[in-house]
Amino acid sequence: MPFKSLKEFVGKLEAEGELKRVTAEISPQLEITEYTDRVCKAGGPALLFTNVRGATFPVLMNAFGSMKRMAIALGVDDVESIAHEIEALLHKQPPTTLADKIKTLVQLFHLSSYAPRTVKTGPCKEVIEHEPDLGTLPVLTCWPEDGGPFITLPMVFSKNPETGQRNVGMYRMQVYGPRETGMHWHVHKVGAEHYRLYEARGERMPLAVALGGDPAMTYAATAPLPEAVDEVFFAGFLRKKGVELVTCETCDLEVPADADFVLEGYVEPGERRREGPFGDHTGYYSLPDDYPVFHVECITRRADPIYPATVVGRPPMEDCYMAKTTERLFLPMLKAVLPEIVDMNLPIEGVFHNLALVSIHKQYPFHAHKVMHALWGLGQMMLTKVIVVVDEDVNVQDPSEVVWCSLANIDPRRDVTFTEGPADVLDHAAQHPTLSTKMGIDATKKWPSEGFSRQWPDTIEMTPDVKRRIDELLGEGK
Repeated sequence: MPFKSLKEFVGKLEAEGELKRVTAEISPQLEITEYTDRVCKAGGPALLFTNVRGATFPVLMNAFGSMKRMAIALGVDDVESIAHEIEALLHKQPPTTLADKIKTLVQLFHLSSYAPRTVKTGPCKEVIEHEPDLGTLPVLTCWPEDGGPFITLPMVFSKNPETGQRNVGMYRMQVYGPRETGMHWHVHKVGAEHYRLYEARGERMPLAVALGGDPAMTYAATAPLPEAVDEVFFAGFLRKKGVELVTCETCDLEVPADADFVLEGYVEPGERRREGPFGDHTGYYSLPDDYPVFHVECITRRADPIYPATVVGRPPMEDCYMAKTTERLFLPMLKAVLPEIVDMNLPIEGVFHNLALVSIHKQYPFHAHKVMHALWGLGQMMLTKVIVVVDEDVNVQDPSEVVWCSLANIDPRRDVTFTEGPADVLDHAAQHPTLSTKMGIDATKKWPSEGFSRQWPDTIEMTPDVKRRIDELLGEGK
């Protein structure tokens, strides 16, 4: 069943031995970050800080910081089960028999139940503050050189002014004062596209920012969905129940009724302010730059909210497990477009967009090159710096095996391809802020039809009968 509140999720984590309550007084300036960073890198639990200096509300950290907690957040035993469900939906065959048609109708009924529905009010409106003050929130200053305190786990709701299509993204927000924050959306993000449309019309853009509530909605805000797919519907699919939405007090945007906090406001066309630096998920500070300003007109909240936050920095950190979940859930969608893909691994050390390890069922000469370029043309994969393609018998979930295989199988001049494409704005090594070189490595076995005239050797492998014999001896302790 879906969680009715963030507090209910906290209770579930605690019951599973996945949460620690920190009762000692601690500062939101740097200290919570240091505490959380140490716990996260040691593989420790979620943290609920109940005595935050200068704050009324408790702070939840590291709630998504393991694959087990990601599964709990999404209401499953293993996130792979959701991937299997997505794969089954993508490969659904048209019904031919009466039984198939009835089964399909039942499945369609269940899917329709995942759609959001609007309700008159909800827990997020238990307290309504028309004279808002962001200073009442325990917003974290994470790293010593950060430009200020940042809201780090916001769900930002916007609408396309031309189509009405909703988008929910996660964009960090530097707090400038009691009613103003930055809105750090990158040029490739849908929120930024909505803003460009409003600017072209010379109109103020309404925004709403939700914090907390069901963790499935928080995760959905991070998912790299196609623009036409509603993140709120995706959250309903994940939680197996449609998200209840309420209309904001100051605009016609709708937000989750179960949120802990909702910040309502707007961004003005043409207004920019210096934002950053910020200690980012790359492990480096992202440099200061000019971004739109979010003006807060109203804050609504629960009567007893929990403030959710995260800290990013040198991996592994909490966001790595959210990214790993995305890797597994979206692999079936990649395979639907590129069925030759067997598996993919985006190593944590690659911070989501620096390295992709891909195994394929190779079917024709230079097939690996086709896969590289196809991946660079798909959504957020366009930002991937390095793609390594190996044969299907290589376990890409074992980077050691990939390194061994790749270094053995490549001739650098022949098998390394360079091209150019969009860069992640946080890529400090890129020659230009939005353009970088991409590298593709074809580490598959080379065929004569690819111009390889020498014999390709077999890998060393023991015979099955000898393996069985030694298994028996070892099993008997001999």
